[in-house]
Amino acid sequence: MTQRILPNDQQWMRHALALAARGKGFVEPNPMVGCVIVRDGKPLAEGYHEKFGGPHAERQALAALPADCDPAGATWYVTLEPCCHTGKTPPCSDAVIAARPQRVVIAAVDPFSEVAGGGIAQIRAAGIDVEVGVCEAEANRLNAPFIKRVRQQKSWVIAKWAMTLDGKIATHSGNSQWISGEASRRRVHEVRGQVDAIVTGIGSVLADDPTLTARPPGPRTAARIVLDDKAELPLNSTLIKTRETAPVYAVVRSDAPQQRIDALRKAGVGVIVNESRTRSGGVEQLLTWCHDQGMTNLFLEAGAGAMASFFEADAIDEYHVYVAPKLIGGSAAPGPLGGQGLATIAESPAMEPLQVESIDGDLFITTRRTNR
Repeated sequence: MTQRILPNDQQWMRHALALAARGKGFVEPNPMVGCVIVRDGKPLAEGYHEKFGGPHAERQALAALPADCDPAGATWYVTLEPCCHTGKTPPCSDAVIAARPQRVVIAAVDPFSEVAGGGIAQIRAAGIDVEVGVCEAEANRLNAPFIKRVRQQKSWVIAKWAMTLDGKIATHSGNSQWISGEASRRRVHEVRGQVDAIVTGIGSVLADDPTLTARPPGPRTAARIVLDDKAELPLNSTLIKTRETAPVYAVVRSDAPQQRIDALRKAGVGVIVNESRTRSGGVEQLLTWCHDQGMTNLFLEAGAGAMASFFEADAIDEYHVYVAPKLIGGSAAPGPLGGQGLATIAESPAMEPLQVESIDGDLFITTRRTNR
């Protein structure tokens, strides 16, 4: 897509991408966007989309210009195509054109149907040189959850587990607290504060009675969703006791006891009925439901059975795995993925190269499905 890349284009675009990433957890369901205005090799101003409903990156950059600075003739670096429609804010393409830039460099086209090349066309029609595709892969990776919501009408799923060096998530007796260290658990809470929902299974709730909130709170307050086929969520559980702090939902099968469903609803739990009565069907229905609620990112913190439901439905986009320098052993001690599993190694989904970070003795491993 790129027509003419100049020597410093990638440098400035990567700076804009770093700015954009600051909006993580604040801007969803909008995309993260950064903007840098440059002239004669020097930055005039920069900005990023800071919160949902607030000014977009381009207007933030304009607002940051010194009062005596005329941006005419500058080059703009924007990580996502400027919008050309009126939503919660006016079109950014109009603001860019009014600033009379010589050149606008855009990393990626906005897949949203009301933009989708329209902003680029509008700026070009004003006689401004527009280059598209600088750091495109990096920009699309940053906004992969947004792109999935727009194109597939489903939320992005991050699966997280902590395991020992021999691949166990608990002992044969079910004890799992704590496999990972305190620093790793702080990282988990940080992610919890950036997502729209935390999903777990009824087995984990019955075993651990978790709260599933971010401590300390982050920019988002995640809903708590329990995969609960038989509507077994205890009415005296910590989740229900803290429902005023963050909403609680239960995904139940349509043949679950009606008395239990009614009791959950009376207790303030939102009930999502899995009409398919299958695990994979329930996962697909949940992802669509979450999209319809405006949710972008789901954090799957669950035991082997619930985790397998998402894995078998090919619904996991990203993995966060904490490996602790501990050993448990035992054939009865569970691993992170239950279910029947794959028959051959060749069936394993294609993954990106692992990214590995050391966190106070633990290894933090992240990866994504390559086709995401």
